[in-house]
Amino acid sequence: MENTLYYGDNLKVLRRFLPDNSIDLIYLDPPFNSKATYNILFKEPTSEPSTAQITAFEDTWHWTEETEKTFQEIVEKAPAKVVKMMVAFREFIGINDVMAYFTMMCIRLLELKRVLKNTGSIYLHCDPTASHYLKILMDTVFVKENFKNEIAWCYSEREISKKYWNKKHDIIFFYTKRADDKHTFNWKEVALPYSEGTFKKFNYEDDTGRRFQIRGKGGPYVGEQGLDISLEKTHPDWVYRDYLDKSPGVPPRDWWPIPVINRAARERLGYPTQKPEALLEKIIRASSNEGEVVLDPFCGCGTTIAVAQKFKRNWVGIDVTHLAINLIKWRMINQFGLEAGKQYRVIGEPADLEGAKELAQQNRYQFQWWVLSLIGARPFGDKRKGADTGIDGYIYFMDEKDKVKSGIVQVKSGKVSVKDIRDLGHVIDREKANIGIFITLEMPTPPMKKEAIGKGFYKSPIGKNYPRIQIFTLKEILEGIKPKLPLKLDSFKKAKRFLKKPENFTIFETNTD
Repeated sequence: MENTLYYGDNLKVLRRFLPDNSIDLIYLDPPFNSKATYNILFKEPTSEPSTAQITAFEDTWHWTEETEKTFQEIVEKAPAKVVKMMVAFREFIGINDVMAYFTMMCIRLLELKRVLKNTGSIYLHCDPTASHYLKILMDTVFVKENFKNEIAWCYSEREISKKYWNKKHDIIFFYTKRADDKHTFNWKEVALPYSEGTFKKFNYEDDTGRRFQIRGKGGPYVGEQGLDISLEKTHPDWVYRDYLDKSPGVPPRDWWPIPVINRAARERLGYPTQKPEALLEKIIRASSNEGEVVLDPFCGCGTTIAVAQKFKRNWVGIDVTHLAINLIKWRMINQFGLEAGKQYRVIGEPADLEGAKELAQQNRYQFQWWVLSLIGARPFGDKRKGADTGIDGYIYFMDEKDKVKSGIVQVKSGKVSVKDIRDLGHVIDREKANIGIFITLEMPTPPMKKEAIGKGFYKSPIGKNYPRIQIFTLKEILEGIKPKLPLKLDSFKKAKRFLKKPENFTIFETNTD
C-alpha cells in the first residue's frame, strides 16, 4: 500500500479508500468531549510562542440529526452484541454529548476492525475521563478475549493541583483482531535494558562473551553447562554457571515511563496533543514489521506517520483539517526530505481550480488554510474567535544574518476590489512587515494592480528589489508560480540546519524574475 495522507472525515475515508484486511497496525488518539477547544499554536522564528491560536477542531461531538442517523445505522447493521451494548448505553447515559461521542466512536471502530488484518493489532489512546466507556466499547467491538493490555503511559505532572492526586499517566488499550496469538509482537525490539545491578551479579564471561554467575553449593542441579571444572579446586561443592538470558533485555512491561515533550524540545511542533516519538516507537516497533502498513485515523501533527517512516513501515494518515495535513507535509519534508505528490500521496485536497472553488464554498476556513499551505505560509488567527486582523498567514524569509523578516498573506475566495489592496497596504504598515502577498480566486482588476504597484518595493540588502504588494491568482499558484521573496544567502545545506533551530522557520526557494 502506498504511503498516503487523506484529508477528510475518517469514517468516509475508511469506507471509500481502505479495503478489508489491509492494515497491520492501528494507533488512534481520538479527541474527547472535554469541553475544550484544541488549538494549534505556532511558534515564531524566534522560537517564542505565537499569539495566534488556530482552532483545528472543537473537541466536542454533539447529538445532532447526523448522530441519530449514525446510531440507527449501528442498530440496523452492526453485530448483535454491539447493538445490545449501544442500546443499553443510550438508556443509561441518555441523549447527550457523551452518547454522541460514544456513537461516533463505535461506527469508526467497526470500520477499523474491518480494515485490520487478522494478524493485526490496534492501540487506542484515551483520556481517563473516557477510558471506562471506551474499554467497554472495545471489548464489544473487538471481543474481550482479544484484549491484551491496559498500558499506562507515565510522565511527570503537566499541571500541579492541591485538590486531588496529580495526573501522571494516560491509558492505552491494546487489542488484537483475533485471539490465536498469531499477531505480531516483537518484544525483543522493545526489551528493557538490564540494570547495572544485574550486570554486577552476572560478573563472569565465557569465551563467547555471554555473562554468567556461579551458583551451586551442594544442589543437584548443575546448570546449562554442567560442572565448571575450572573452578573445582576453589569451589569444592557442586558448582554451575547460571547464564544471563540470551535476549537483549527484560521483556517489556505495561507501564511506560516516557517524558512528555517539553516546551523547548526540538521535537515539539506546537500541537497541543502531540505525543512523543518515543511512545509511538514502542508501539510501532513491537507490533509491526518493516514494509507493513500503519494507520492513524486521527493523525494530527503526524507523529505516528513520522515514526512509521523512520522505521521503514508504510503508512496511512487521516485528518479532518487542512491545518494538520499542512503540518504533516511540512514535517515530512523537514525530517525526511519527502515531498507530497512525489514520495507519498495526498488525497482529498483540491487537485484543480474547480476543486478549489468547491472547497471554498464548503468551508472558506479550510480553503484558506489549504491555500496558505501551497506557498508554505503559516496560518494566523481564527476569525471565528475574534476580530478580523487582516492577516490570514505569515511567510518568513531571511536576507540578513540573524534577522528574520516577514510577509503578510491574505487569501480571498470571493469578490475582490481595489479596497482590498489598500487594506493590505495598511496592514503591512501597521505590522511593520516587509512584503504583502494577496491570493485571490477572482482575476485582479486593473485598479488593484495599479494600487499594488504604487506601494513600491522592498529593497533587500542582497541588492534586489521586490514588490511590497504581490498579487497572485490561485490559478497561478496551482501552476507553480511562487511569491517573489529574497533567497537566504547561506547555502541550502546551512539553511536546512536552520530549519531545526529555531523551530518552524521555513526557507522558501522563490522566483527572482
